[in-house]
Amino acid sequence: MITPKPLLRRQLNLATRHQLAASGIPDGTITSRTRPGGPWQRLLPRVYLLQTGPPDHRQRALAAVLYAAEPAADPLSGETAVLTGAAALALLGIRDVPHTPADVLVRAPRRLTGIPEVRPLATARWPRTIAVSGVPSTRPVRAAADFASRAGDPARIRSTLAHVVQAGWCHPQDLHAELRAARLLTRPAIRAAASELVAGVRSIAEALARDTLTATDLPTPLWNARLYTPDGTFLASPDAYWPDEGVALEIDSAEYHYTRDAWHATLLRRLCLESHGILVISATPSMIRDTPTEVIAALRTLLTLATTRPTPPTAQARGHQQLAFPLGW
Repeated sequence: MITPKPLLRRQLNLATRHQLAASGIPDGTITSRTRPGGPWQRLLPRVYLLQTGPPDHRQRALAAVLYAAEPAADPLSGETAVLTGAAALALLGIRDVPHTPADVLVRAPRRLTGIPEVRPLATARWPRTIAVSGVPSTRPVRAAADFASRAGDPARIRSTLAHVVQAGWCHPQDLHAELRAARLLTRPAIRAAASELVAGVRSIAEALARDTLTATDLPTPLWNARLYTPDGTFLASPDAYWPDEGVALEIDSAEYHYTRDAWHATLLRRLCLESHGILVISATPSMIRDTPTEVIAALRTLLTLATTRPTPPTAQARGHQQLAFPLGW
């Protein structure tokens, strides 16, 4: 008997029963080798790991695709089964999303029995696919939309979509278009998260700040606007910026300031902003959550002072505009 080594190299030491049989391995051999203590493991129905050590998260993700792919098809082609949702986002490094159960798209009208580890999703909108760490997956924008369609917690939807955009895996306008194509913008939680991202919000901390500011009579800021000096040199991109008043809000999380270099970079960014006439308020997410009145009072004071300044700020905001949301969303 010859173990199908080229196949195993392509498939992270995984193979389906159909593939093993096509390689000339008898059913009896498969059964004997997957007994307790044997050299192989049965990860899922008809899917085997041909090694003794435990599977890693990539192997578990690919095993879900192998389970869902049509037996005679090349499972790595992305033509009959492809990873999506939380499992696909986890492969991309998005935080706080579960690896299992894995959502796997299959072409409608095909139906496949789900198991605790795999949730097959039949779709008539077959996506463009990519390979992530050797696993056929949807593009991040589709994975994010499919995640939102299955997630029930509004806070989790908000956080995860923000992480996908903040990490640069997709543009907020592309995500909005995908959510609209999937008819998901009728759901209040998804629509709210999408509106924040198109408005420029890129994190949960910024979303909390936006909620806080929206409840006041303060002017609407630009979120993550890119500021430039008069000669075109990039200056900074504050979390919130009021261009008419030259006031910036920086939300500084302790998570990103554990090191001296990170803290130094934050102070240097603030000095650069202030050197160009921008008034800066710094607050942590916990301050915005627990003491919003003080944060709003400080902002109100600076916004009022800014209108009487003899010297306006020299920085210019580019590359961003507040976008109106049509009623037909």
